[in-house]
Amino acid sequence: MPSRRTLLALALIGTASTAMLTACATAPSPSFTERPPIVFMHGNGDSAALWQTTIWRFESNGWPRERLFAVDQPNPLARDDDAVAQPGRSSTGESAVFLKAEVDKVLKATGASKVVLIGNSRGGNTIRNYVQNGGGAAVVSHVVLGGNPAHGIWSVKGFRENNEFSALSGFMQQLNAPKGANGEEVTPGVKWLTLRSDNNDKYAQPDGVWIGAPGKPTNIGFDGPALKGATNIVLPRVDHRETSFSPAAFAATWQFLTGEAPRTTAVVADANVVLNGRAVGAENLSLNGGQVTVYAVDPATGVRRGDAVHSKNIGADGRWGPFSARGDTAYEFVLSAPGYGTTHIYRSPFPHSSNFVHLRPERILPADDGANAVVVFTRPRGYFDAQRDTMRLDGQSPPAGVPPKGAGVSTSRLRIAASGPQRAVTGEFNGERITGLTWPAAKEHTTVLELTY
Repeated sequence: MPSRRTLLALALIGTASTAMLTACATAPSPSFTERPPIVFMHGNGDSAALWQTTIWRFESNGWPRERLFAVDQPNPLARDDDAVAQPGRSSTGESAVFLKAEVDKVLKATGASKVVLIGNSRGGNTIRNYVQNGGGAAVVSHVVLGGNPAHGIWSVKGFRENNEFSALSGFMQQLNAPKGANGEEVTPGVKWLTLRSDNNDKYAQPDGVWIGAPGKPTNIGFDGPALKGATNIVLPRVDHRETSFSPAAFAATWQFLTGEAPRTTAVVADANVVLNGRAVGAENLSLNGGQVTVYAVDPATGVRRGDAVHSKNIGADGRWGPFSARGDTAYEFVLSAPGYGTTHIYRSPFPHSSNFVHLRPERILPADDGANAVVVFTRPRGYFDAQRDTMRLDGQSPPAGVPPKGAGVSTSRLRIAASGPQRAVTGEFNGERITGLTWPAAKEHTTVLELTY
């Protein structure tokens, strides 16, 4: 395979993905007689919940639900210095040990001899470390890396050189050391795919704007996530998270694993929808002692339609379900936990069952002091981009906090200063619309409007 082979997708989802992937003549075509288990590894500060729609798409194309595993790494944020312990954060070594343990569990539970690993962002660092240095090469057949900062986010002498995301760190240097006669950067014996943006990934930028040094070179190019020895695919205009969680990323992944285009990138509705997930804090640790209550709501007003349809006290495992839902109904999830206020999370209908409806509390910030209500509009699987997307929050377009260009933030925070009665607030993004009610910030309540897709 040519070094750093890059296959450029010339259009977007649908016909674009098909054209792009048909061109990938060198992509592996294993024609699995039995679908192997897939383990999904999230990125820096994230959780398994981000894989929800990707898992839906795998299931919608026939991959067995019982062979799809998304994991939650405790303390998912990387350390400032990989060698120095830091409360609430993890080292590269700890991440690899965690992933090995999870893969071992999956192999034991399924009886499979090999797994597929799919990772986003920092999750790709963990996967590469595990495969190269933790014994993973013996039990991993395929790896897919979306938006992985494979050559670091910066390469600047004297600037946080021992950070996991520095190209000059010992960690990154040993990962990218040449392997084999052709100098591949990937571990041999495993089939590798990287997915990257053409120029819209905030962590693959020549300019240092996203690392707090605007106008200064990072010495990393847009092609930073590509790896010599892998199949490298470019997805036009996707943002950092969309390199893994978009329909186009799914289509590329499916083709790489099976040798065929997926039947659909849409989500096929379940006849019976069952939801579950974990109530967790920022460290992906269970909110033991908390409570989750679920209400059906009017999608146009956010007003509750009767009494609670589900309620559960949270135990050590953090699980708040299972809950038998209706696929045509919008819901409000009320999360309360010791040490936090009460978060009201409004979600559009769930067409498909999921074990990864994770709920996190939203804190009232010092900057919210004096606000009558606080509303957080969030897009977990991608970033708001004022130049690319159509969006409004409470009548404002674009929502407050969205940068003037480029994909940079996945949440927009609205502080409603004027006092007054409870009212509806609507968030809209590229045709998806969510409405919730304001709750009094003075009583430590926040409203979260969370996009499903």
